Amino acid sequence: MELLRLAERFVAARFPSVDIAVVGGSTSRGTRTATSDIDLLLIGDHAVTDGRTSLAATYAFEGEPIEVFAYTPAAFEEWAQSGLAQFRPVILDLLLEGTPLRDTPALRDLRIHWRPIFDAGPSAEQHELDLRRYAVTDLIDDLRDAADDLERAVIAFTLFKRLAELLLISNGCWIGTGKHLPRRLREWDAERTEALAQPLLARDFDAFAGQAARELELLGGRLQTGFVR
Repeated sequence: MELLRLAERFVAARFPSVDIAVVGGSTSRGTRTATSDIDLLLIGDHAVTDGRTSLAATYAFEGEPIEVFAYTPAAFEEWAQSGLAQFRPVILDLLLEGTPLRDTPALRDLRIHWRPIFDAGPSAEQHELDLRRYAVTDLIDDLRDAADDLERAVIAFTLFKRLAELLLISNGCWIGTGKHLPRRLREWDAERTEALAQPLLARDFDAFAGQAARELELLGGRLQTGFVR
C-alpha cells in the first residue's frame, strides 16, 4: 500500500491532470524484487506535453524508480492496436490487470471496451504462423549443424524464443519478451515448458533440438522447400 501511495504522490506532483492512473507489473501483483521499478500507466488529454501524444520515461521519486507510460486517449488506442498486431499488448495488460490509483468512469469504460478483446487472445493469419514455422525449422537445422559452442548456444536460445512465441500464438496466448516469455509459456503449459527447458538449461543442445522438433510436429511439422515468404 505504501508504494501505491507513493505512486499517487508522484502523479499528483508530475502528472496532476491525467484522467487515468494505473499501477501495473510486479508492484501491482505483489511480486517485487530488489531491482523492481513501479510501472505506471497514465492516460488523459493532458498526460503528455510539448506537442507529443505519448511518453515512455523513467523517473526517480522518493527513492523509487518509476517507469511511466503516458498517452493521450487517441495515442493509447493507436499503441494498443499496435500491441495487438504484434501479439504483445503490454499496455492493455497494464490497463486491465493493474491497480487503479483513480477509479474513474473513463477507466471503467476503457476496461469494458478492451477486456473482451484482450481475453480473446491473439488471432494470427495462416501466413504469419507459416513464417514462424519456417523460421523454427531453419533454426533447428542450424542447431543440429553447428559445431562452434558459442554459435550453438546463441542458436539454441534463439530457437527457444521463436518456438515459444509460435506455441503461444498458435494456442491463443499473448507473447512476452525477456523474463515474461517463459512465464507466459509456463502459464500455458508448465509440463511442455519444462520438457523444453531441461535440455536447454543443461546445454544438451542435441536433446533440445529433438524436443523442439517434436513440438514443431504438433504445429504442422517442418516447413521449408517450396514455402514462399
